[in-house]
Amino acid sequence: MKTGSEILAVLEYMEKEKGIPRVDMIQTIAEAIRSAALKSINAGYDIRVEINPKTGNLKAWAILKVVDSVSDSQAQIHISKAREFNPDIDVSEVIEKEIDPAFLGRIAAQGARQAITQGIRHFERERLYEDFKNSIGDIVSGVVRHQDSGNIYVELGKSEAILPHRERIPGEEYVPGDRIRCLLLKIEQSSYGPEIILSRSHGRFVRRLLEIEVTEIADGTVEIYAMAREPGYRTKVAVRSSDPKVDAVGSCVGTRGIRIRNIVRELGGEKIDVIRYSDDPVAFLQEAIHPAIPRNVYVDDANRQINFEVAEEDLAIAIGKRGLNARLTSRLMNWKLDIKKAESEKEKNLNRKIQQATAGLNNIPGIDDELAQRLVACGFTDIDVFDGVSSEDLESAGFSGEEARLILENIKNIKNF
Repeated sequence: MKTGSEILAVLEYMEKEKGIPRVDMIQTIAEAIRSAALKSINAGYDIRVEINPKTGNLKAWAILKVVDSVSDSQAQIHISKAREFNPDIDVSEVIEKEIDPAFLGRIAAQGARQAITQGIRHFERERLYEDFKNSIGDIVSGVVRHQDSGNIYVELGKSEAILPHRERIPGEEYVPGDRIRCLLLKIEQSSYGPEIILSRSHGRFVRRLLEIEVTEIADGTVEIYAMAREPGYRTKVAVRSSDPKVDAVGSCVGTRGIRIRNIVRELGGEKIDVIRYSDDPVAFLQEAIHPAIPRNVYVDDANRQINFEVAEEDLAIAIGKRGLNARLTSRLMNWKLDIKKAESEKEKNLNRKIQQATAGLNNIPGIDDELAQRLVACGFTDIDVFDGVSSEDLESAGFSGEEARLILENIKNIKNF
């Protein structure tokens, strides 16, 4: 069993280092010792434990029922013996008999240590939650202490937090002693007690950085309407202003781009596109996909999809590397996007001629649209091209013997007519 000095040392340490009030720890330790003793080899006794908050000295009492005939020596005491301690005691009353704490036994001491550890964890959980519950969703600053299995452990005052590998920005590296800013994402309960979980990859991290950096966002003049992020690569932010005199985009970017540069620096070079929001999906698309220019835009409200084309030179910009720009734009707008390459003038002229040629052959009796398209694809664009063409020529071009005979016969009829 712990000595008074040992218990006092525990009380002082927990009060100073863990912030747990001494009176709470005393109650926890006393109850832990009592519970452990009741389960030990001395089980059967009902005891009371008391700890002196100034010295740490421990006292214990066995609680016994006064009887005139003892049937259970661990729970009862004879009236004659009880009156040696209290002359006024009577049968059916209870008496507390002080016992040597050492009597509680080694097993009780071991159980007490386990129970004390559990009690400390309980206090730490409560204190940790109370200390940080109002900071969940905010940015906190700490010092990197060490790494383990890709997780970074960060010191936040007297507490330690975890930046899990999944919540890190790809490519960022830290060494012990580095200062780091993160979003306090949540407080999780684990088998080891409470854990403060941090994040630098969460979208709210960028949102909070903008709120800190841009006073117009902090005071509500500028609103972040929507955001889409690929951590480490690019973030798109749609903003609007409640004051027509305030430029929402300009406020976020800052004079000569100073505000947005500060955020980009904090994110290790991650690009940030600040976009002016519009209720009109076409106007919003034009802002979000810039510098690519959408053409022939069709809005399918029923399926919440926008189909549009971009010039060939803008296609790579609109889609982005590995489809990143298109994906972020879609998430930002909350619309599905179908992007296609717009036809060049040369392609338009060619397609126009193909359509005209197909329509011309389709007018010949016996030649349907499908057959006309196949003929045009093989270079047979008008009836004059068929001069000198044989069935074998058409068959070598992929037509069956019956199709070749039918085509040449209909062409001949048209010419003779």
